[in-house]
Amino acid sequence: MLTKTEHNDLLQTARTIRHLMIETTIKAGGAHLGGGLSMIDILVALYFKHMNVDPSDPDNPNRDRFVLSKGHAAIGYIPTLAERGFFDKKLLNSFNKFKSPFGMHPDSLKITGCDASTGSLGHGLPIALGMALGARIQKKNFRTFCIVGDGELHEGSNWEAAMTAAHYKVNNLTVFVDRNMHMIDGKVEDVMKLEPLADKWKAFGWVVLEINGHDFHEIDAAIELARNTKDKPTVIISKTIKGKGVNFMEDKTQWHYGAIDSEMAEKAHASIDEIYYE
Repeated sequence: MLTKTEHNDLLQTARTIRHLMIETTIKAGGAHLGGGLSMIDILVALYFKHMNVDPSDPDNPNRDRFVLSKGHAAIGYIPTLAERGFFDKKLLNSFNKFKSPFGMHPDSLKITGCDASTGSLGHGLPIALGMALGARIQKKNFRTFCIVGDGELHEGSNWEAAMTAAHYKVNNLTVFVDRNMHMIDGKVEDVMKLEPLADKWKAFGWVVLEINGHDFHEIDAAIELARNTKDKPTVIISKTIKGKGVNFMEDKTQWHYGAIDSEMAEKAHASIDEIYYE
């Protein structure tokens, strides 16, 4: 259970990272803000509360692993790594520019603290499964976490990995579904129905938890439950809002990718400060 101080610290960190995202997007000329903003609270809970990582020793073989399967949301992931201390935040000024280590999708060969290069949807969960199985083979205790997009679950490779993870009882693997209900082509359920989503994961043999993906108390409790689960992997279906924190972006498909000018940025910053949480 989170203490009041821990909860407030996570809230402030999430707010700070959302501000960083806006500033980075202005300099980059555009970014996948909608899906980046929807997953930030999950990332903050992982990197600032639960994951065993050390920015001063980023390649420690016993560290926990993280895979952002929805790699296009790097605009949220990379500022999170910067805020956690893996590299100087000033480097964010080069996001998506020539010779920058930061592109629209994360590159693990160039970004300190990044465990997997992703962007081709449907590949991150299989990679995360391999990492989790690798821990077992190497007799190590690290855990692997993965965030997948809900639209990404239209890719069949996810379900092959889901079947395999359950078969091998990979209980050190925790997957978050960023269930913001939107994808580049429109609303997820209009493009290809996923519901009943929880029942699908249960049928594949997973422990299934459903939470509010913007409530740190619920995120924290779900991660603890996953940590103590035996013989099964855990999926945490996180109900989120695309564009969370920026009122003119929230729940709007068109902000899957977008550019902002200084006037829009000013409004975004004000929204993050004023209506960050209900």
